[in-house]
Amino acid sequence: MEKIPNRKEIIDRRALVLAISEIAEQHAPSSFEFRRDVLKQLKVTFDNGNKAVEKRFLQTNKGRATMYAQCFLVDQLIRTIYDAATQYVYRLSNPTSEEKLSLVAVGGYGRGELAPYSDVDLLFLFPYKQTPWCEQVIEFVLYMLWDLGLKVGHSTRNVNECIRLAKKDTTIQTALLEARYVWGDQDMFKEMYRRYLKEVAAGHSREFIEAKLQERKERHERYGNSRYLVEPNIKEGKGGLRDLQTLFWIGKFLHGTTDISRLVELGVFTEKERRKLTKASNFLRSVRCHLHYLTRRPEERITFDVQTELAKRLHYKDHAGTRGVERFMKHYFLVAKDVGDLTRIFCAKLEAEQQKTSRLPIPRLGLGRRKLKGYVVESGRINVEHEDDFKKEPVKMLELFHLAQEKGLDVHPNALRLIRQDLKLINRSVRNDPRANQLFLEMMTSHKDPETTLRRLNEAGVFGRFVPDFGRVVAQMQHDMYHVYTVDEHTIRAIGIVSQIEQGALKEDHPLSHNIMPKIVSRNVLYVAVLIHDIAKGRGGDHSILGAEVAEKLCPRLGLSPSETETVSWLVRYHLAFSGYAFKRDIADPKTVEDFVQIVQSPERLRLLLVLTVADIRAVGPNVWNGWKGQLLRELYYASETALTGGHISEGRAERAKHYQEELRSQLKGWKKKEIDDHISRFYQSYWIATSNEDRMKHAALMRKADKEKSLFTIETKSDPFRSVTEVIVYTADHPGLFSRITGAMSVSGANIVDAKIHTTTDGMALDTFFIQDSEGKVYDQRGRMKKLRQAIEDTLQGARKPHLEIIDRREASLPSRTEIFKVQPGVILDNKASNTHTVIEVRGRDRPGLLAGLTRTLFNLSLSISSAHIATYGERAVDVFYVKDSFGLKITNKVKLASIEKKLLAALSDGTEKQKISTPAKKAAGGGS
Repeated sequence: MEKIPNRKEIIDRRALVLAISEIAEQHAPSSFEFRRDVLKQLKVTFDNGNKAVEKRFLQTNKGRATMYAQCFLVDQLIRTIYDAATQYVYRLSNPTSEEKLSLVAVGGYGRGELAPYSDVDLLFLFPYKQTPWCEQVIEFVLYMLWDLGLKVGHSTRNVNECIRLAKKDTTIQTALLEARYVWGDQDMFKEMYRRYLKEVAAGHSREFIEAKLQERKERHERYGNSRYLVEPNIKEGKGGLRDLQTLFWIGKFLHGTTDISRLVELGVFTEKERRKLTKASNFLRSVRCHLHYLTRRPEERITFDVQTELAKRLHYKDHAGTRGVERFMKHYFLVAKDVGDLTRIFCAKLEAEQQKTSRLPIPRLGLGRRKLKGYVVESGRINVEHEDDFKKEPVKMLELFHLAQEKGLDVHPNALRLIRQDLKLINRSVRNDPRANQLFLEMMTSHKDPETTLRRLNEAGVFGRFVPDFGRVVAQMQHDMYHVYTVDEHTIRAIGIVSQIEQGALKEDHPLSHNIMPKIVSRNVLYVAVLIHDIAKGRGGDHSILGAEVAEKLCPRLGLSPSETETVSWLVRYHLAFSGYAFKRDIADPKTVEDFVQIVQSPERLRLLLVLTVADIRAVGPNVWNGWKGQLLRELYYASETALTGGHISEGRAERAKHYQEELRSQLKGWKKKEIDDHISRFYQSYWIATSNEDRMKHAALMRKADKEKSLFTIETKSDPFRSVTEVIVYTADHPGLFSRITGAMSVSGANIVDAKIHTTTDGMALDTFFIQDSEGKVYDQRGRMKKLRQAIEDTLQGARKPHLEIIDRREASLPSRTEIFKVQPGVILDNKASNTHTVIEVRGRDRPGLLAGLTRTLFNLSLSISSAHIATYGERAVDVFYVKDSFGLKITNKVKLASIEKKLLAALSDGTEKQKISTPAKKAAGGGS
């Protein structure tokens, strides 16, 4: 451990020992009073020491020094407790050779680094077999530590057991590698460690390294296999502290040292790399200490609810277009990236040693060495022939990755190391080089796994240097619960998804996108648009508009024609339009399709925009895409395609309604003419336009059966796993507030409504269709849920249940959610242009249980009838859209009434839970996607 200044400020062990000796004079060491008073004294000392260490840390932000100080504090406590046990409670006047004990720190504690709330890992080492005296002392020490509130991971072994188990178990082998003598019999510890180095470590470096690298790989897979998760695990995640520790474990096993300066002398790292490693190590340790102090527990995950406070404590301030918390997380991801670079460098050094020594620390991945187009291929990885190749010809930095992709090779760590050193050579001249741009475009649009190649380019730093606009979003996160990855990782994943759709790998998930891909005229346009669609995030303006401007400059450089450049710019400008119209507008309303077609204007753009939208949504995170979203996108696509290819979807409303009526007449087999006439006359024109032929047939059968049985309340349900939705049709007598009551019943039953259609018949019946999902975005039909939902709706309609009161009670009784740290500005947009027949109300706010039920209840109290509702959530944000009419069946045009609607909906959004300032957005958002 490093030298700790003013140690007595943390703990004065001499004073503590004196205080315990005074307690021993007052009480018999075997008495309850002795233990009570000793524990009390230890607690005071421990609390004061913790406060001193924390105070120093908050003044300096030095995590490494804090971990050493915390370790020193615990060391002194353990030594004092052991001495109290052996000198007072279990004192031996004439100990035998077996009555010896050595207290050994292992794991992180053994390394001398103890985060504020981390576990204390102790090994109690005894000579041959455990004696009653050993057991008593161990028990005394452990109980005292537990009573102090420490979490102790302990093992009790003799020297032979340590060696035997270390040979069999890599975890024990690693723990003992960092073993450190704390107190007790020092000779026994020295003997154990001497035997460990001789019998366990010597000659077994190959097996150890293989095991640690495999362990690292499995750990990465468990923790998301990406260092760009927006809630990373600082200890176990990719690019975290455990990766650094793995390097030190291997270094110590091979070279017998964890001293970075010594590893530089041995040629493992350069001086520049040493500085980078030390910087990364110090940053991660400081963040971890802040995380522990902030949460008051051994928390290792940097969750959303602590990120803002961590950023403040580490002095990250808001800048134009970027919040302090986003700057902090960007720094974190860049540090994690550096850790990945250092890992590859270290592995390269190991491989070089492999070729020089017979010890073979790492197995070869392949045999033979051959030349390939001016490069060298060894062990299945491509490398440069000469160390100065990149300096002579910087374009080779791109050519190397291009060749690796073409031939299915990995890139040699040595080449990556040289690239990192020569990145500054990628300047304006290289960026404007036609050959360099051709190589980049070919890699991005290749049929051979462009995602992996682009990720390698990004990891090496080449991507951001060659496309500086992309470099600005490398490691940039968005502080919300919708986006799972950083912007650069999201973009690379989106390109990978487009490639998978094109190759047919996602045919079952995205059948329409798969089918239209061959019809797309320019693949280059699509791939470049995906590259640029989020490239302007974090600039303080509308990233769609700013990104379109980037496209106009970047596309010609990449070799795209003026026509292709215009299309890419348009795609970036409107990349959120498809999802916005599909998820937030009523697709059955002709005005929705009419407005969308006005934006799209051509079938080719429609195809491009669909695939871009699918890739964009799917690349947001693992659970964002579902079948219902796919269904909405397909419906809008087909309706728009019809309009763009000569169909008149918004014309001839009365004629179309009449056509659908005649179509139904011909399909209702077994019905009498009067029955058919009566059924058709029960619906208004809007019903025939807004429903499909399949729905009309289904409704006719349901209504006929219910009417024959004189049922006052009928529910029919059907789940569609492909669309990830359960359809619920409710047929009952219409009355004011019906829709609001049903949504309330669904809310208290745990069903999430994603869409709803409301139809009222001429004879006063309601035919309401709801599309619902469970909390995970899947069908709502598991474990008898539908039976409970049906009962909840029936009880609510009969007045036996009051869902709006249940929702309030549940909210008051529930624990605060970590989503509450997100500030979502409530907003209400009243739009009379989006539909020819309805006023469209878009409501935005922070999502919470019962939000939809509260909004629909407010609309009912405002005497508005809802014709359809479209519900979307983006992490913590909810965007609900309602198509409404007034009590006379007309649009709402009165300014006073519109103002009242806005005011009361904003109040419903707040409902005592939103503590933010409430205002109405100045303009309508595009919405959707990411």
